[in-house]
Formats: sequence, structure tokens, C-alpha cells
Amino acid sequence: MVKPAPDQIPAPPGCALRSMTGFASLRGGTEGAAGWLWEIRSVNGKGLDLRLRLPEGIEGLEPALRGLLTMRIARGSVSVSLRLQRGAGGEVLRVNAVGLAAAVAALAQAEAAAQASGLPTAPVSPAEILALRGVLEQCPEAEAPGSAALQKALLADIDPLIDAFDAMRAAEGAALAALITAQLDRVAALAAEARIAAEARRDEAAAALRAAMARVMAAESCADPARVAQEVALLAVKSDVTEELDRLDAHVTAARALMAAAGPVGRKFDFLIQEFMREANTLCAKAGNPSLTGIGLDLKHVIDQMREQVQNVE
Repeated sequence: MVKPAPDQIPAPPGCALRSMTGFASLRGGTEGAAGWLWEIRSVNGKGLDLRLRLPEGIEGLEPALRGLLTMRIARGSVSVSLRLQRGAGGEVLRVNAVGLAAAVAALAQAEAAAQASGLPTAPVSPAEILALRGVLEQCPEAEAPGSAALQKALLADIDPLIDAFDAMRAAEGAALAALITAQLDRVAALAAEARIAAEARRDEAAAALRAAMARVMAAESCADPARVAQEVALLAVKSDVTEELDRLDAHVTAARALMAAAGPVGRKFDFLIQEFMREANTLCAKAGNPSLTGIGLDLKHVIDQMREQVQNVE
């Protein structure tokens, strides 16, 4: 998505547009037991497409996450991943004081017996003592992957994660609003130019129609003057672009209202852009004048640029 240049106008006050593009990550963990990394990212999509990559064995995490996402996100292809890392070695260990005392006592007894028998002995390192059975044990309070404590800690991170993600989508939406506002201003200006050009060609078009009618009357002696006049009047109506320009002005007003509306408006904007383009195409078809045709082509170009931005609106 194209970012607005620093000198472009800011989003209009009260603009509520949100982008479907966003990213956020959040690190969390429990003291000494586990750490994790949440990541959420999205791109534009026709509806809401959720793709979750979560570790197995954490009961209740996926439905809770889906519920929160669907409450706060209306459109977009959204991917959420959770990478869970256990402590070193995959376990949280502690020294069993009773086991350590028993191991030290047993070592002292063995050393005394060896000395009494005249057998050589060597110092025992702390690592060797810790390796003895019963000296180290897994903490009973250490969270297993599916434990209630770990589930609670992970679920507590979901709201802050979505908050950060939502903030980025809002910022992207403000950038979109600045671009679309400038494009709507350009459409309104071109429609005003088209009115001036259409008025300027009025006399020229009327003269051309009168000349055409005179040629027909001269070539066809039996031609019905009333019928010819009716056909000429019909051609004049078909070449009138006032209705198309009025609808373009109405579409600009509707688009500005959508930008200030609360909630997702992307689908409505998509439809409105189609209506913009329909009027521009009709204007070009009716133009019959190089100046008016050029304005119509400029309108189509701006509307097509606006379509690209609107496709990112939630």
C-alpha cells in the first residue's frame, strides 16, 4: 500500500477508515518456566479468513482467540501464530534438599569406608552430586503445555496483541483516508471542469444538430420535418451529460459520508467505486468533444487509483 507523502493532507477529522493490512507481535512468559512469541499479520481479503498456528495441548486457547478476533476484525486474511518455548532442556528443575542431604551423607559414608579399606578416593564435583538420583527434580508448579496457569497467561496476552494490531490498522487507515480524500477532491474538481466544458460545447453541438437536420431535409424531400426534429431532439438528450455529472457529485458526497461512518465500510466503498467508474465511462461515451473526452479520461484514471486504495479498506 502506498503511503502518503509528508506534504499530503491529513485524514479528515473523525475519519474512521481502517486498513486490512497490519502486523503486531508480543513476547510473554512465566518466571523461569516458559516463554512465547505471539505474531499476528493480515492482508486484504474479500471476507474474514482466520488462519491460526497454535501449539497442541493448550485447551481452550483456539476458540477464545477466534472469538476475540471475530469481535474486533471484520475483513482481511489474518494469520496468527504462537511459538512456545520451554525452559532449558524443556523442564524447570530445582534441588531437592532432602535428596541432596541424603546424597551427601551417602558420599561421606562411602568415602569413609574407602579410606578405612585403604582405597584411593577422588574429590566429587557438584555436577556429579547433582547427577545423583533424587537430587534434582522437576518443579511441581512448573506449567505443563496444557496447564491452567499457562492457558491463563497466554489468554491474558490476546487483548494487548489485538490492541497493537488494531492500532497499526488504524494508522494505515488514516494514511488511506488521506489518499482517498485527495482523490475525491480531484474527482469533484474534474466534475466541475466537465460542467464548464459541457456548457462551452452547447452552442457548438446545437449548431451541428441544426446543420445535420438541414442536410437531411435537403436530401430527403419527403422527410417529415416533425419526425426529423424529434430525432434531432433525441440526439441532443443523449449527448447531455448533466445527469452523469450530478451523479458523480452525489457519489463524492456519499464517499465522504462513508469515510466518517463508524465500522467497516470497505464493501460499500467497493460498490461505490463501481458507480463512479460507470458515470465516467458514460461521460466519455457522450462527450463528442475533445476537451470533455479528456476530462472523462482523467476521471477514469483518478477513480482507478482510488479503487486500488479502497481495496485495502476494512
